[in-house]
Parts: sequence; C-alpha cells; structure tokens
Amino acid sequence: MSGYAKPLPRITPDNGPFWEAARRHELRLQRCLACGQVWYPPAPVCPGCLSDRHQWAPMSGRGTVSSFVVFHKAWFPAFASETPYAVVQVELEEGPRLTANLVDVPPGEIRVGMPVTVVFDDVTPEISIPRFRRAP
Repeated sequence: MSGYAKPLPRITPDNGPFWEAARRHELRLQRCLACGQVWYPPAPVCPGCLSDRHQWAPMSGRGTVSSFVVFHKAWFPAFASETPYAVVQVELEEGPRLTANLVDVPPGEIRVGMPVTVVFDDVTPEISIPRFRRAP
C-alpha cells in the first residue's frame, strides 16, 4: 500500500466485485436475475425477493443528491486538512442510494436534487474510491 493515511475499505467476498470494478473506474452494483432489483450495499441475496442469483451490472454513475452533511470537525486526524468537507447520499438513476464524498463543490452550494456524476479517486494502487461531483 502507498502512504495513503485515511481509512480504506475492508474488501470481503461480498463487496470484492464492487471494488474490483471501481479500480477499473466502473460503478457496478448487484442486479437480481430473478426480479431485476438493483441494490447497495452488497449482500449475498436480493433484498426484494431473497434470490441468490445476481450479476454485477454497470451503472450510469449519474444521480442526484438526496441528502448531505458537511463536516466541520475531523473525526479522523487524516481528514483535518480537508474540513469542511461534504458527505452526500446520492440516489442513482437506477434507484439505489450510495453514500460518498462530493468533490469540487463548495459546501454552501450543495443542494438536495443537485445532479451529480461519479468520479474515481485512485487512492492506492489497489483501491479507487467512487466519489461524486456536480454533473455538467
């Protein structure tokens, strides 16, 4: 690993394909092969019909901010230089909601309903973190 000092995701068998796709700068979520529901976070069975048959389907990466919070205090020392920073909940066009950082938008300009698109931050050679920025 590199000298990246912030917390990194714990890769598990359930979320491994999500992080492998992110490393390729693709946003992929589980889609049920029985009922078509798309869900996040990763889980071994569909939350809609409990089928264990799914695929890792590509997502558009487009969505809207459905909620957000601006942190003015760094709960981890590694984030101190970035305060204030925003954490947003994004409702993807495909339906699921993801929690991520919003980048390149001043905290005072963030609004519920703001269109956003995914970008990937290569924080280590192994990990690329999906983040969002305002859609053009």
